[in-house]
Amino acid sequence: MTKQFASVADLEVKKTTFAQLSTHCWAYTAEGDPNTGVIIGDDAVLICDALATPVMAQNLIAEIRKVTDKPIKYVVLSHYHAVRVLGASGYKAAGMQEIIASRGTYEMIVERGEQDMQSEYERFPRLFNNFASVPGLTWPTLVFEEAMSLWMGKDLEVRIMHLGPGHTKGDTVVWVPSERVLFSGDLVEADAACYTGDAQLEEWPATLDAIAALQPQKLVPGRGPALDTPEKVAAGLAYTRDFVTTLFTGAKEAVARGLALKDAMAHIRRSMDPKFGQVFIYEHCLPFDVTRAVDEASGIKHPRIWTAERDKEMWHGLQAGQ
Repeated sequence: MTKQFASVADLEVKKTTFAQLSTHCWAYTAEGDPNTGVIIGDDAVLICDALATPVMAQNLIAEIRKVTDKPIKYVVLSHYHAVRVLGASGYKAAGMQEIIASRGTYEMIVERGEQDMQSEYERFPRLFNNFASVPGLTWPTLVFEEAMSLWMGKDLEVRIMHLGPGHTKGDTVVWVPSERVLFSGDLVEADAACYTGDAQLEEWPATLDAIAALQPQKLVPGRGPALDTPEKVAAGLAYTRDFVTTLFTGAKEAVARGLALKDAMAHIRRSMDPKFGQVFIYEHCLPFDVTRAVDEASGIKHPRIWTAERDKEMWHGLQAGQ
């Protein structure tokens, strides 16, 4: 296990790719860094996840401007995490009119947005290019309960849905039924660890079932390459389910045995490392994942708030004596 805190030592800049998936849908991916989705409608553009800073948003806008000059009217937040939302203000000059989020995402911003902003930045500063450009928290201008539709063309319905909790309690997917393309946020990952520090692990598999029931043919995960065939989509869903269930099963076993957190970590590693030890950000995520999984297995249904101070206390406590 790395001794340095979280990902402060990760300085490798990733190559971004802007690729068309269907007539209206595009994926902006970054070799395991957080992904963003783009939908180009008849008169406007929608962004699914805003990137981490307004400066980083300009890079995406530059890619979009290579293919369209339509205003970027809509920004959808797949969940509340800072690395996904703090770049929203960067789209104002490009025509942004609405920032859309689920009720659960709005509630998480209210409850813990400030703490999460500092926590995430200190864990992984490379992901926040020009953090000083962030004007503050990103607040939704339109909040929905379970689902809503935007019509971005005569025959282009964009469904924005909360199918259930998983990565967070407010997870939102963006679904283009006519093209069978889904933007999942961090509910689905590919070739990357699932971060579960704010997760609802017990419910997550049922939410994956709800995604599978839509029968997407292409899917943009929270991290990793775009899944551009039905077979790859199925593999991404299976991979995420395996990660989440292996983690939570190990945590329940550890709690049943009365193991302390550090011993629980060792126990969970025995089942997790052989399957997932090689994937992107695994060592970054696992201490946070184990801590949350043990909490949930112990009956703490609503995740405790991570702060920069709590992050370091947990991390160094688990590392002590290694």
